[in-house]
Amino acid sequence: MNNPFFETIHGKFGFGCMRLPMIGEEVDLPQFEKMVDAFLASGLNYFDTAHVYIGGQSETALRQCLTSRYPRESYVLTDKLSGSCFETEADIRPFFQSQLDACGVDFFDFYLMHAQNAKNFLKYKACRAYETAFELKREGKIRHVGISFHDSAEALDQILTEYPEIEAVQIQFNYVDYEDAVVQSRRVYETAVKHGKPVIVMEPVKGGKLVDLPEEAQRIFDALQGGSNASYAIRFAAGFENMMMVLSGMSTIEQLEENVSYMADFRPLSEEERTAVEQVQRIFRSQGLIPCTACRYCVDGCPKQIPIPDLFSVMNDRKKFPKSDYSGIYQYRTNGKGKASDCIRCGACERICPQHLPVRSLLEEVASCFE
Repeated sequence: MNNPFFETIHGKFGFGCMRLPMIGEEVDLPQFEKMVDAFLASGLNYFDTAHVYIGGQSETALRQCLTSRYPRESYVLTDKLSGSCFETEADIRPFFQSQLDACGVDFFDFYLMHAQNAKNFLKYKACRAYETAFELKREGKIRHVGISFHDSAEALDQILTEYPEIEAVQIQFNYVDYEDAVVQSRRVYETAVKHGKPVIVMEPVKGGKLVDLPEEAQRIFDALQGGSNASYAIRFAAGFENMMMVLSGMSTIEQLEENVSYMADFRPLSEEERTAVEQVQRIFRSQGLIPCTACRYCVDGCPKQIPIPDLFSVMNDRKKFPKSDYSGIYQYRTNGKGKASDCIRCGACERICPQHLPVRSLLEEVASCFE
C-alpha cells in the first residue's frame, strides 16, 4: 500500500490472536512469548485481537507477551468493539478503557466495529458506536477506525455510504469463499475497493480447513512441488491489489515460522500456482462441504452445549474421506457435551453465525449420519 495512513505497518501479514497456543483452558504464555519474539524479529509487526477472543485472554496475553516487553512504536495493535460488550452508548467508553487497560496501551492503532452485518449495524447506529469511535480518534486514543464485516456486498455498501470516515474494512476472504453465494468474498472485496477502503483479510485458510485438503485437491498442490497448502491460501489472498493485510491465527511456533517464511518477503502466486488454486476451487465446489470457520461464536450461546463446529468438522472429514470411519471421533467430540440430536432448534446459533449457515438443518444431517 502507498497510503501514508498505514506507513507504520511492516509487510502484508498479521498475527491474528483468536487461536493462540493453549494449555487446557489457559493461553500458553511462554509459547506465545516466543511466537511474538519470532514474529517481530522477522520484520512483521501487526497484531489483531478482540475482547471476546479466548474469553478475554487474548488481550491480557498480548499485554504480558507483547506490549509490556516492546516499545509502543515497534508494533501495530488492532482491537474491536463487539456487540455483546455494550447495550447503550454510555457503555462504550468504559468498555473501551477496559480494553486499553487489558492490552496495556494508551491507544489502538486500529479499532474496528466488530462483525458488522445489516442487523447488528442497527444496534451500533442506535448506540452511536461509530460516532464514539470517531470522537476517540480525535482524542488520540484511536489512530484509525474500521470495521470487520460478515454480510452481503449490499450491506457493506450501505455502511460505507453512511460512514465514509471508515478507513479500513476487514473481511473473510479465501479461495473457497471467493465466489460463495453466502460469504460473497469477491463482491464484498470489490465493494470495499469501490469505496476506496484498504482491505484486511481474515480466515485466509478458512479456520485451518484449507490445510487439510481432500485427496484429489492435495494431489494438485503436491504436483507443484513447492509450498504448503497454507502458503497457497494465504498468498492467494495477499495477492490482490487492495489488500493491506492478511491475518492468520497461529497456535504453534512451527506454524508461525512456516507462515513467516513466505510472507516476510511476500511474492504473489505464479500463473502455474494460480491455475492449481482454480482447480482446487472446483473440487471444493463439487463436494458440498459445510463452510464453517470454527469461530465458535455459536457454542457459547447453545443451551444444549453442542460443540457445533467440532461436529461440522467431523461431517466434512467424512465427506472428504468417505472410506474412513468417523463414528468414533463423533463419539469423542460429543462426550460430556450435547449431540447433534439434542438441538432444540432455538436458533441462537443461526443468529450469531458470521457465515449465515442453516445450523439447525445441518445438525439434523449430522445426527442422521452419526446417530
